[in-house]
Amino acid sequence: MSQDLIERKCKPCEGGVDPLTADATSTLMQALNPAWHIDTNSKQIYRDFSFPTFVRTMEFVNAVAQLAEVEDHHPDLEVSYGKCIVHYTTHAINGLSENDFICAAKIDRLA
Repeated sequence: MSQDLIERKCKPCEGGVDPLTADATSTLMQALNPAWHIDTNSKQIYRDFSFPTFVRTMEFVNAVAQLAEVEDHHPDLEVSYGKCIVHYTTHAINGLSENDFICAAKIDRLA
């Protein structure tokens, strides 16, 4: 299923739809690298990435930024020396959408 997510393109989301159900979220989580986690209120997914150098961290951050622009779906990033935490949620619906999982799968491929 991960390959299926990688081949999809994010769809515009301006609100007006419900966030994913717990069952749908659970199914999509299984398609991602197990390093992805869901927060306690089921409104975002996140993953910690570690790198040997600051430059490598920034290369990853820039690749994620490029992906976000192409998909028009942007994560929240926490960046420090040798570390980047990627958080995905769909702000317009205050929860998770398929877009979050599409982008997470594509980031798995980058890493």
